[in-house]
Formats: sequence, C-alpha cells, structure tokens
Amino acid sequence: MDWKVQFFKLNYGEEELQAVVDTIESGWITMGQRTIDFEAAFSAYLGEGYRGVAVSSGTAALHIGVIACDIHPGDEVIVPALTFVADLNVVRAVGGIPVLADIKSLTDWSMDPKDIEAKITKNTKAVLIVHYAGYACDMEAISEITGKHNLKLIEDCAHAPGADYKGKKLGTSGEISAWSFFTNKNISVGEGGMVATSDPELYERCRYLRSHGMTVATLDRIKGRAETYDVVEPGFNYRIDEMRAALGIVQLKKLEEANKRREEITRRYFANLQDMDGVILPFKDFERGLPNYHIMPILLREEIDRGKVIQNMKEAGIQTSIHYPAIQSFKAYRELVKPTPKAQYVSEHELTLPLYPTMTDNEVDLVCTTLQHALISTS
Repeated sequence: MDWKVQFFKLNYGEEELQAVVDTIESGWITMGQRTIDFEAAFSAYLGEGYRGVAVSSGTAALHIGVIACDIHPGDEVIVPALTFVADLNVVRAVGGIPVLADIKSLTDWSMDPKDIEAKITKNTKAVLIVHYAGYACDMEAISEITGKHNLKLIEDCAHAPGADYKGKKLGTSGEISAWSFFTNKNISVGEGGMVATSDPELYERCRYLRSHGMTVATLDRIKGRAETYDVVEPGFNYRIDEMRAALGIVQLKKLEEANKRREEITRRYFANLQDMDGVILPFKDFERGLPNYHIMPILLREEIDRGKVIQNMKEAGIQTSIHYPAIQSFKAYRELVKPTPKAQYVSEHELTLPLYPTMTDNEVDLVCTTLQHALISTS
C-alpha cells in the first residue's frame, strides 16, 4: 500500500551505505573487527566498567542473559504484562516459569514495583523488566526489591537506547541488560542486538554463549592468534555479522540527534492530542528521567472501536500498530499466566501512531487530523 505516513522509516543516509560497501569490499563479512569496534563504542556509551557482546537479535541477547543469570527449569521470573512475547519465550526456553506483573496505571505503563513484590515466591529467581516505549521503570524501587530478595535483575532495553533514569543510563542498574537493534528501534541495523554487563564473569559467559561455547573466535584463528579452541558449555550461533555491526556504529553516532527529533515529534503529538475526545496520553507528565521516545502509544477510551479506527486510518493512508496484544490472549500462555487487569485493558485499547526521526511536522499534524476524523466516524 502507498502510505501517506507509514509507521516507521529508516533515517539512513550515505554513511550507512558506505559502511556496508566498505565492509563488503574488505572481504570479511562474518563477525570480525567491525563487531569489535561496535561493541567498544556501545560499551563506551554505557559507561566505565560496562562491556557489550553483539549478537544476532534482541531475543538472542535476552536468551543469553537469562542463561547467564542461571535461570533453571522450575525457576520463576517476574516479567512485564505489557511487553513483546520474547520476554516470556526466553524464560520458557530455559524451562523457567514467567510470572506477569501488572503496570502502574492507565497513564504510566511501566511495571508496578508493588505488584512485582507481591508476585515473589520462594521459587522466584529474577525480575525481567522492560522500559516500555523508552520511558524508565521506577528503578530505585525495583532495585530495592531485587536487592532485598536477592533476585537477579535483567533489563530488557529493546526500547531504551539513549534514555536514562534520573541521569543514570538505562541498562546499567541490573546484573545484565539486553538490547535490540531491530528495524524500527532507535538504533536500527535490521536484525541485531547486544547483551551488556559490568560483571567480568557474566561478560565472559555471554561471550562464550554467543558462539557455541567456544573460547576463541573465528577471526582469531584466521589471523593466527590461536591454533585451536575449547568449548566451555553448550552455546549457540548468535553471532552478528560485519554489515550489521558497521550499520550499528553509524547509527550509534546518530542516536542523540535522532532522539532529540523524536522528542520534538512526541511533544507536537502531545500538543495536538491533549484535548482530543476519546484519547488518553500515557507518559505525558513523565518525570523519572530522560525518555528516548521510542514509540508514540495512545490509549483510546473504552467506547471507541479500535478496529474501526485502525481501518479508517488505513483507508486514509496512515499506518498504525498495537503494542502489545495481551499475553493472556496467546494460546501458548493463556493457561500459564494469571490476569493483569490494567495491562489487559491497555492491550485492548492501545494504538501506536507513526514516529521516526525523519518525520515532518506536517506529517505529525496529518496523523492527528486523520485520527480525529477516524474517532468522529466511529463514535
């Protein structure tokens, strides 16, 4: 379909094109020096003491992180009720049991620390949080809870590059953090991710798990820096390739400027939508830190038919999305998880509007005008 405003567009330019061309012309396209350079740049972004391991996807980063935190069959991990299913899938993949914690309110969709603590049992081993839409969870309260109960804290930072909590970068509060560089993320390489930690032992384990549990990378053997290798534990082929690493280096350099533009767009959305009948704006008065404005979620009032709004906007050339369907609606999980009323309500009434760094003010205004007409026609 020929969209007037699509949901997301890349902010790629000549730099990304040249980075890929240079990589191909180098003759080395599997994990190599560009991956090392990307890891170094991302580690520097996180701050002193942090080291990142670049991987093939955000889900791979989560999977490695869960294994590195010693989640075993039967262990419970508290996860967000409002999230992408990958958070639950990686827990189940290691035999763990995901336990849903609800959101704080209909205007703050972060995990509720009180509900996290209420869900802790003798079998709980970790809390896996998500900074939904790039807005920080209440890290002070959550860290206090995990510390008091001796639980591992895993940060899913798929939405979080460039965001902070009261000046502290997201992804630097727990034992480990997992990052996604999927196409629509603030750092976009198509498919790719990073797992990061300040713990030297966890770092080494993540590095081994990324590549079959092997102690030596292919590049080191090719360069003659090692003749053979050991395998310390069963691992995976979760390696990133050099083209995506090269894209990541360029995208990381663009992150701060791109996030500033995302903020301008979001504030324009807030100004246009704050008095619109039928619309509630989550995170509008957010004060826990600097967001990165990853997506633009809104909540439609209960009487609004979301399906009709989506269809009307589609017919007008505006692409939208939903973040996210309720976990309880999925066949794989409906018998496993318990109700989370606030998150389920949001899942049934949330609508995500287009947001990307190259979006123009006129496009923002067009989305808002189209939304208003769609709401009127469905009332």
